[in-house]
Amino acid sequence: MPLARHRLQRSDFERVYKRGRRTQGPALAVVVLENELDRSRVGLSVAKRHYKLAVDRNRVRRLFREAFRLTRAELPVGIDVVLIATAPARFVLAELLLELPALVARALKKKPREPRPDAR
Repeated sequence: MPLARHRLQRSDFERVYKRGRRTQGPALAVVVLENELDRSRVGLSVAKRHYKLAVDRNRVRRLFREAFRLTRAELPVGIDVVLIATAPARFVLAELLLELPALVARALKKKPREPRPDAR
């Protein structure tokens, strides 16, 4: 199965942000929403304000993707997960492998959010 089938599209990001369950760790936040598919998908958000250089943003994205790939067996099937770098930090893969499943589990225990009405 190609990795591209596991990445979220813009419309998926909007849906997850509106209705997903959120939780945050020291330098990483996750937003989780069930997707009714037979696989889990990942979306990444790494802001320029935290990582000025593209090489740094890309490194964080690579680490996030690898952590998702390696912990996919521990995560529930059929969820969309958006990983957000919330603070400038030096991510270590070993720490992400421990933190990601714990954050996803904590987010799934929360009450589902009601969709916000569009402000338009």
